[in-house]
Amino acid sequence: MKPLLAEISVNGERIAPEAIAAEAQMHPAPHGKPGLAWRAAARALTIRSLLLQEARRQGYTPLPREVAPGQRETEEEALVRAVLEAHVRPAPVTDADLDAEYRARPDRFRAPALYEAAHILLPVGDGNEAAMKAEAEALLSDLARNPAAFPDMARARSACSSAATGGLLGQISAGDTVPEFEAALAGMRPGTILPEPVRSAYGWHIIRLDAKAEGAVLPFERIAAPLRRAMEERAWARAARAYTEGLIAGASIDGITFETAA
Repeated sequence: MKPLLAEISVNGERIAPEAIAAEAQMHPAPHGKPGLAWRAAARALTIRSLLLQEARRQGYTPLPREVAPGQRETEEEALVRAVLEAHVRPAPVTDADLDAEYRARPDRFRAPALYEAAHILLPVGDGNEAAMKAEAEALLSDLARNPAAFPDMARARSACSSAATGGLLGQISAGDTVPEFEAALAGMRPGTILPEPVRSAYGWHIIRLDAKAEGAVLPFERIAAPLRRAMEERAWARAARAYTEGLIAGASIDGITFETAA
């Protein structure tokens, strides 16, 4: 069985296991599967090595640019950018392409849904995680028998400022609450109380959804510019992949394998 931190060679140029281990910190992987992060890091460094070799073979001079206030590219980053700018030629995105993408599934381009909701927040502190969850479940059990008790329960137990109004949050939309809360609302039917508590960074939430209005499909004119940018980014990624696959096909690489498009 090969060791996890194998050494890689790209056209005779060594990539140290230590460099791969450091790069792996930038590649998320499922818990308990560090090998996936290692392989992603190894492939990224292999492609970087190929691009740098190509830039040097063609005699590029590194010209670092400022990428953020007070932050400039390294010379290697400038070389990678230069070789990609010279060789990656994405297919242009035409107006007809935009129109076809929009018409294929216009329901993808909706304004955010609007919700009218209420909640009870039980905050979690040091050592009380299990107790707060158990209390949330007990409160839900009471609400299952008497949903009308929600406002009084919120006033008595919720740690949110909305407790003063019986837990009412008013009209909310995407970005107004934490992701876990939004995900729960998206799966609820109006007029219901979620039968299990939802955990967020703030604690355990008991959620009631009073009303929901689906966002309207946005007109083409509203989404044309961001859609064009997204399609251009995808086209660039496809072209960059094709270019790097060509470099991989012509290289001598030991220690890692690549799956290339047929």
